[in-house]
Amino acid sequence: MDLNLLRQFVAVAQAPNFSTAAQALGVRRSSVSRGIGALERALGVQLFSRTTRQVALTTAGRALYAKAAPQLAALDEALGALPERTELPSGELRLTASTDVGATVLPPLRAGFALRYPAVQVDARLTNRVLDVVSEGIDVALRTSAGRLSSSSLVARRLSAAEVQIFAAPDYLARAGAPRTPADTADHEWVAFGRRRIPGFPAPKSPPRVRGDDMLFIRQAVRAGLGLGVLPTFAAREDVDAGRLVRVLPRVSIGGGALYLVYPPSRHVPGKVKAFRDFAVEYFARNPLA
Repeated sequence: MDLNLLRQFVAVAQAPNFSTAAQALGVRRSSVSRGIGALERALGVQLFSRTTRQVALTTAGRALYAKAAPQLAALDEALGALPERTELPSGELRLTASTDVGATVLPPLRAGFALRYPAVQVDARLTNRVLDVVSEGIDVALRTSAGRLSSSSLVARRLSAAEVQIFAAPDYLARAGAPRTPADTADHEWVAFGRRRIPGFPAPKSPPRVRGDDMLFIRQAVRAGLGLGVLPTFAAREDVDAGRLVRVLPRVSIGGGALYLVYPPSRHVPGKVKAFRDFAVEYFARNPLA
């Protein structure tokens, strides 16, 4: 059943004639007349008794109006109250990010977004597992990548360049000495992230004292003086400023990547997603990670 036919029926039932109903709906009288005729044929009953000047509901018409009018009003109210259709973005924004991005990058971003859009509630899921955005009902994801993101059906917006560098605790450097060249790092203790090798650097002469797959764990181990470690500069910035970490071989490029905002494709991107996307682009233009 075409709901527009029911809306035309309700409009005619509430008006003295077809012309007045057509004006209320913003359509031609002939369109309303054809619509009522189509509805009557579909239902197999006559809904109105017609004269040249007015229309009146039949018994079947009164029964339909009693049921349809309040249901349509409730449906229209529900559609009009959808968060994405209101003037200002509102509702719950489900977001995911890795633990290091969630602990260092996300808090000021989320705080600024909350001040600008107080009607949007951010529900953040911080995990190093790459969640399936569509199947798990995620609105947006913040993801870092050393290169271009792998091809997918998702929409990806590059927010900022990101870089990684070697860091160490001051007490470790006081004990072991600071390397002056990449070749010198082979003699040092290391805190390793996974089993990745640093391009252009020799393999350490001894196995890493600590190995892990969580960047915040690696940062804690490096800060504790257990050896050299590779960290994103955004994850080490606060410790560097506080003197808890020192950048090692600052003139040597280690590599980097970028931070992306990822969200499901849609012909009608929800207002809360548009608002967060645009705010994030604006935020990282002022506060780049690298």
